[in-house]
Amino acid sequence: MLEVLAIVISLALLIYLAYKGWSVVLVAPVLATVGVVLTGLFMGQPGSIHIMATYTEVFMKALGGYVKSYFPFFMLGAIFGTVMDYSGSAKSIANWIFAHLGRGKEVLAVVVACSLLTYGGVSMFVVVFAIYPIGAILFRKADIPKRFLPASIAAGAFCFTMTCFPGSPQIQNTIPMRFFGTDAFAAPVLGIIAGILEFILIMLWLNRRVKNAMAKGEGYGDHANEKLANIEDDKLPSFGTALIPIIVVIGLNLILSKGVYIEAHAAAFQYLENPDTYNTKIATVAGTWSLIIALIAGIAVCLFMNMKRFEKGPVETLKDGVQGSFLAIMNTASEVGYGNVISSLAGYAILTEALTSLGGGNPLISGALFTTILAGVTGSASGGMSIALSTIGEPLMQQADKMGISYQVLHRCVAIASGGMDSLPHNGGIITLLMACQMTHKESYADCGMVTVVIPLIVAVIAVILGTMGVC
Repeated sequence: MLEVLAIVISLALLIYLAYKGWSVVLVAPVLATVGVVLTGLFMGQPGSIHIMATYTEVFMKALGGYVKSYFPFFMLGAIFGTVMDYSGSAKSIANWIFAHLGRGKEVLAVVVACSLLTYGGVSMFVVVFAIYPIGAILFRKADIPKRFLPASIAAGAFCFTMTCFPGSPQIQNTIPMRFFGTDAFAAPVLGIIAGILEFILIMLWLNRRVKNAMAKGEGYGDHANEKLANIEDDKLPSFGTALIPIIVVIGLNLILSKGVYIEAHAAAFQYLENPDTYNTKIATVAGTWSLIIALIAGIAVCLFMNMKRFEKGPVETLKDGVQGSFLAIMNTASEVGYGNVISSLAGYAILTEALTSLGGGNPLISGALFTTILAGVTGSASGGMSIALSTIGEPLMQQADKMGISYQVLHRCVAIASGGMDSLPHNGGIITLLMACQMTHKESYADCGMVTVVIPLIVAVIAVILGTMGVC
């Protein structure tokens, strides 16, 4: 059990330091090393401590793989958010929402906007950068404390559209498909009930928190480092013009991923399968290609339609967007590196074996517990779920067969559970969100944790109960 304690100490320190504002890029490799050293000492095997090999061959390899796969999303997402802000498009959309929904609906507007984008297939990281300037302007106009903005964005981008609602294209809803032979619409009734419940609980929490803070006289606050464009209203693009780049991103992403880059057209991309060159398949890269092209098109459209509105000029605007993406991708990639080091330790195998026995024979309980705990350890919903299902996917299906539980229900409960403990303070998405909003853990994590950890865990428990009762 001392091997497990090594992981607990390392993870607790990472969560604590992340909450205190330490750079994860700095502390993640250090605390991964702490886990390695403590494991070797607790096992009485100091010879098993290979700090540099672990750093270069495990930590950095995982970090590099993540950057390779996701840097385009971070960079293009940050650029898209910047051009939407600097062109005045974000402010135009915010003004329209403020005028049509009325005062008091700003939090709802941010949550719904993020939900529609993520359910439309846009990466949650892209959504963070795209919606932040709109949300910031809305909150500033209504004098809502900015510290609630990260939780509002996370509510729409990191929660029910990611794990609950059937048909979601987000990876947390697609990973179980290859293990259980299900599809993205698995257990639609259960998913809709869970999604609606999660949305209601989140909105009740956020509205109550905002109302109480404003009643005490708290306003938007003075944020000296905030870099939002301040364009006069009479110089803003129209709401329709401002919305076009977002429509281009969603529409083109959908057309390419569902129409051009699909399995039915795989024959046209056989060149990818050559082991001497690309050694991949269109199904592996279709989603990436589609979103990259869609974001480039959205950026180009926004630049073309608003060329005269960029006070700093298009070149400086693009440069600012690129600069904003570097720290975001490195924060998240460092978390991935840390998670891979931890998963290679002896204590992780012991933890995994112990978790497989949980649930008392009910696969929904075992799957949900195993998934959310591993998601918390790795700081990743998709990472925790992938490891969990690779480890106990077959036993879960065998238990489901014995109890007469549908694999669709298993799919949905595991997906919902993945969105629970994944969002602890060391989670890369949370760190990226807070960085993009220019807020700290101390200022905003309490509400982020409530809407992305506590409420999803409550909903996961309810989903397991309903699934056991036969709701599908």
